[in-house]
Amino acid sequence: MATVQEKAMCVLWFFETKSVITTQCRFRNTYKKDPPSDNSIRRWLTQFQETDSVLHRKGAGRPSTSQENVDSIQETFNRSPRKSTRQAAVQLHMPHTTIRNVLHNRLHLNAYKVQIVQALHPIDKPRRFDFAEQILTRLEDDENYLRKWFFSDESTFHVSGKVNKHNCRIWGSKNPHDYRELERDSPKVNVWCALSHTEVIGPFFFAETTLNSVTYLDMLEMYAVPQMQQHQPDVIFQQDGAPPHWGMIVRDFLDENFPDRWCGRGGPIPWPPRSPDITPLDFFL
Repeated sequence: MATVQEKAMCVLWFFETKSVITTQCRFRNTYKKDPPSDNSIRRWLTQFQETDSVLHRKGAGRPSTSQENVDSIQETFNRSPRKSTRQAAVQLHMPHTTIRNVLHNRLHLNAYKVQIVQALHPIDKPRRFDFAEQILTRLEDDENYLRKWFFSDESTFHVSGKVNKHNCRIWGSKNPHDYRELERDSPKVNVWCALSHTEVIGPFFFAETTLNSVTYLDMLEMYAVPQMQQHQPDVIFQQDGAPPHWGMIVRDFLDENFPDRWCGRGGPIPWPPRSPDITPLDFFL
């Protein structure tokens, strides 16, 4: 639940930028946690416009939920912490809003998202440390260094049903750190995108269901690189260590078009493997 200060800052940022997405990005950068929803920000804005305050004003309201109902809700989620609040509402014959209010305000439980993560290897930490030190050294010499970067990545969208992290919640007082593995053989479409300080290139949808060095190089030559060089003459291009990026034809092309200015596996600026948390694409796209 957002504090009064966090609500006030969201209202201020929205007035400054007129953008919910920008407000959410600033919230994430400032408070280092998931931002409030679009509806929450707009509700606080409306409340401020109507009352000149984001403070919650308690009214007479309905009678509080009985302890018997609170105990029933707690028992239900102790047995099945993955149960949705709507399923519990049907089972217990209570309003959906009552279930949520009791979970948040009486039982002080939180809804945790299922996370899909990548396994780390022992060598990964020193490589990530070396990369961070190198970037910090470059920034000491040129404070605009990162503004020259284009970070890139592909994402696979599965046509078949997958875990919906938005709707899949586990209710509890502590994060259970629940994970799900991906099946990689279902129908899918591959999408590429690149992001700089000021520009977004893409999305580019690959016609091929399986990427290789040839199809990836075609995309770079015909689509991505001309646009990047148009925006930034001395651009630094980043890619991760995916197999299509490792082909000799790809590395030769990058050496020719970005001499000493590309970051990736086997590149002049080594990219630490298994580091999606370093690239801004995972946070702003």
